[in-house]
Amino acid sequence: MTSLHLQHLSKHFGTTRAVDDVSLTAKQGSRLAIVGPSGSGKTTLLRMIAGFEHPDQGSISLNGKTFAADGRILPAHLRGIGYVAQDGALFPHLTVADNIGFGLTLKGQERTRRIAELVEMVALDATMLSRWPHELSGGQQQRIALARALAQQPQLMLLDEPFSALDTGLRAAMRKMVAKLLGEAGITAILVTHDQAEALSFADQLAVMRQGRLVQAGSPQQLYSQPVDEATALFLGEAVILPAHIHAGRASCALGRVVVDNTQFSGDARIMLRPEQLTLLPDNSPELTAQARVVECDFGGHDSLLSLQLPGVDKLLQLRTSSWALPAHGTTVGLAIQGRAHLLSA
Repeated sequence: MTSLHLQHLSKHFGTTRAVDDVSLTAKQGSRLAIVGPSGSGKTTLLRMIAGFEHPDQGSISLNGKTFAADGRILPAHLRGIGYVAQDGALFPHLTVADNIGFGLTLKGQERTRRIAELVEMVALDATMLSRWPHELSGGQQQRIALARALAQQPQLMLLDEPFSALDTGLRAAMRKMVAKLLGEAGITAILVTHDQAEALSFADQLAVMRQGRLVQAGSPQQLYSQPVDEATALFLGEAVILPAHIHAGRASCALGRVVVDNTQFSGDARIMLRPEQLTLLPDNSPELTAQARVVECDFGGHDSLLSLQLPGVDKLLQLRTSSWALPAHGTTVGLAIQGRAHLLSA
């Protein structure tokens, strides 16, 4: 059963079209990540789902219940949606217990028991319930904000860049904890983030927005390996993009003859490989498909970044490799390709 259904959503601010005809679905219990550069419309889309902004056109429904359509708007507090903001947005004048219990209709011991359950759910100690928000770390504040959102037993959880203020190690741990928690509760989640790696690891469905429009949606693996265009390819990670001539499922390019993921197209096009598909080999290895000259080596400890010059290509190829037995500057190395190149465009 489809949980969330967005159909032809549009939103203008003056002459600026923030969201332009976006249609998207998220299944019950799934995790959808929406990514895009600043100004792409992802936060406006999230706020329309929450009910903080009203669409100019289109409809929003959750589990068959209409939130917005034909000018009719269901108020945000009636939507059964949890919302966790970037800074947690805790009430500074309330204790941790009162922040979590804000909005609960339970009284007395039932309320106390429910708050204790929620604190345990987000892996915090019950001794923290009497503390004030300013006495908590950033990670603790985000966990309290999540517990407060879960207290309402929402059908849908909206996460507006909730991990961006945390340090790298804590961000990864929080992301895993939130994904596990929401998965166990069967709550559909939508994450808006500017961190592509975060989106790829958190979501089972990924949507890329640009200039208010939905550019591509699908599984993270699909979008990473088969982006719809060059801009999407580069937004989702490092990419090797080369001009090529395609014939019979193979591309002739600076990397030699490369198998592509399209057997129907013939002619000139651009192909994409992810850098991790390229393996460094000795220059005399029988497995190599291309050769390159080492222009620069940036030593980084456990791995290093090589800058390689391919024949006939002005832009240097950046390739990370093990720091053991690094090739010397000016030497020629061999390259082998794993998997297929993606055909970007004619």
